[in-house]
Amino acid sequence: MAYLWIKAFHIIFIASWFAGLFYLPRIYVNLAQETNPAALERLLGMARRLFRFTTMLAVPALLLGLWLWLGYGIRGGWLHAKLALVILVIGYHHACGSLLKKFERGVNTRSHKWFRVFNEVPVLLLIAIVILVVVKPF
Repeated sequence: MAYLWIKAFHIIFIASWFAGLFYLPRIYVNLAQETNPAALERLLGMARRLFRFTTMLAVPALLLGLWLWLGYGIRGGWLHAKLALVILVIGYHHACGSLLKKFERGVNTRSHKWFRVFNEVPVLLLIAIVILVVVKPF
């Protein structure tokens, strides 16, 4: 029974973490286009708060996933592929933080079009991860 509760909360935190990863780059699209200083500061504030909140959601998501893996002995080739993708998600999250720091310093070398493409990365990662977890192709 505990397994199901841990799994449920893991899914909740993963969904919440990804919600932040979907929206944060969208704020970056707007930051890359904005020229009004007041609007820039408002968007930066939104991005800071969302990044902080998204990071707080990532921690229990990862810890609960680790608990499921180590505590219940989940195995299989699909898990290795999933863990590789999870490392990419963590890297994407870190990249979002680095981009935020650049925006805070006023140093943005990317176009709004680049951020629109960057915004699609977590969608592709989530699709691949869900397919691996549900279908377990290997």
